Amino acid sequence: MAIIKLSAIERRRLSAFVTCLVIAVFAWLFTSLSNPYRYTVKQVITFRNAPLRRAFHPLQSDTIDAVVQGTGWQMLVNKMNDEQRPVSIDLHTLDNKSFIVLNTQLKQINLAKDLNHQIIAFTPDTLFFDFSNRMTKRVPVQLVSKINYQKQFAQSDNVKIQPDYVTISGPAEVLARINSWKTDSVKLTGVNESYSSRVALLPAREGNLDILPKTVIVNIPIDEFTEKTMEIPVRLINNHNYYDVKVFPQKVKVTFTTSLTNYPDASEDDFEAVADLDKWRINGYNALPVKITRLPSYGKVVKIEPQNIDFIVKK
Repeated sequence: MAIIKLSAIERRRLSAFVTCLVIAVFAWLFTSLSNPYRYTVKQVITFRNAPLRRAFHPLQSDTIDAVVQGTGWQMLVNKMNDEQRPVSIDLHTLDNKSFIVLNTQLKQINLAKDLNHQIIAFTPDTLFFDFSNRMTKRVPVQLVSKINYQKQFAQSDNVKIQPDYVTISGPAEVLARINSWKTDSVKLTGVNESYSSRVALLPAREGNLDILPKTVIVNIPIDEFTEKTMEIPVRLINNHNYYDVKVFPQKVKVTFTTSLTNYPDASEDDFEAVADLDKWRINGYNALPVKITRLPSYGKVVKIEPQNIDFIVKK
């Protein structure tokens, strides 16, 4: 294979030529990308100022094509970035119309945008809506939470939400599918004290739904837990034939966890321990297992001594 040998002067001339060519290409590219262009981007629609007396349902997709005026650099960035930027559409004219002409709101929409990144037009340029009678419904608030407690700490009572119901308004067919409304997720780590805070409700995904109120106050009682042992009498159940049955022992020791706040108030009246005679009558058990069917709220049984009791049946 032939090798072209260049003299030192020729190599310098070639190097200078290549350098000038690269500079010229970059200069041309920079100039071209600095010029204004029109290009199309996908944008998500959001709604505001929804009509108070009319429920509506959009008859088109929640994304539209926007024709944008911008530099070549901005066009290049938009092509590389697929993130859909929301466009807020004002719906106040739907009180007496069934459509919105987007191009009439261009000035208002562009006020929130960069002057060098203005929307020229929309496709489609008109949004149409279907209307139905607006109804209201009260539904309970559902707390969404993920809580990691410090060792020996836990929830000690029911969560309190104020208000515990919210009012939603919108089309009847949409409201029929809604039985509760969730909050934003409450995420806590290493918790060792009660939690109280104002929490936002999840926004409506449908633009034709209104939620009141937008926030609620959430109180989660949290306390330190410890163990306590008590003797609980055993009650016999399912003695259908009214046998004369004697159980041994008549009480069992129950070790359970309880919050420090409730520790002094825990009594045997808070518990129910049962033994099922059907375990003998049907299954032939020689000893009856003891089951705790009632205990203080948020307490947990650690152990029962003994777990099984003896019995004598006199027919």
